[in-house]
Amino acid sequence: MTILDVFLLALALSVDAFVVSFSYGLIIKKHRLMSSLKLALAVGGGQFIMPVIGWFCTAPVSKYVASFDHWLVFTVFGILGLNVIINAVSDNEENLQKNLTLPVLFMLGLATSIDAMVTGVSLYFAKVAIFKTALIIGVTTFVCSLTAFFLNRFFKKLPQQKMEIAAGVILILLGVKVLCEHMLF
Repeated sequence: MTILDVFLLALALSVDAFVVSFSYGLIIKKHRLMSSLKLALAVGGGQFIMPVIGWFCTAPVSKYVASFDHWLVFTVFGILGLNVIINAVSDNEENLQKNLTLPVLFMLGLATSIDAMVTGVSLYFAKVAIFKTALIIGVTTFVCSLTAFFLNRFFKKLPQQKMEIAAGVILILLGVKVLCEHMLF
């Protein structure tokens, strides 16, 4: 994967964190700077740690799936992308806790990065340097979270559903790219 691929992957993975931060930016009126930093650290940290966990959990079983790893990467990215698109078109409204306590931050970091753990599995089979990639994903998510929290009034005009669908399409296209690279080389 090129650095551009990793960055696009990071953007796609950060959409959940972006939406959560956007929502909290709308409802939190006091201590906005501290709240935005705590939230960005929680979701960015989750997006850094979870791919690493997925990558290391995959190492012991890699020799058993090496012959079809490209299909696994394609399938995982495809499922993740479809899941993002399906969630975008469903009518799930979330209740947000207005107080960003440590348990709430932990749950937000975990909930927005489950797909990043599964992505870590795919990254292992794609033979990607995990720490560099995870750092790019985490930092990108941190920046996207801060941006969404403070610029929510501008982004309120952009359709959230279309941003989520675009993220899903990016994930699917990354899977197709991996499959095509394997088939051609």
